[in-house]
Amino acid sequence: MPTITVTLTDTQLKGLEYSSNPQDFADNALHNQARIANDEIISMYTNRALDEGVAIPATRELIVADAFTRGWAKTAAQVNAEAEASETP
Repeated sequence: MPTITVTLTDTQLKGLEYSSNPQDFADNALHNQARIANDEIISMYTNRALDEGVAIPATRELIVADAFTRGWAKTAAQVNAEAEASETP
């Protein structure tokens, strides 16, 4: 499983500690954003698969993986790189 590391200043950490447990806050924020993004991918994939007559995988994990394999879903870095490449004359 990947590990994500965030660096905070001492002041930022104190502010987070004032309002919440920083680790719990980070865990909740990242897990929730991942859930939202995966739900969007699954919705997009399901609609496109139905339109194109593609069999839909049996699990959410397989749907997300197949969406990236087919190129129907792309990372933000891929989208940004493609946008920059299309802007270059």
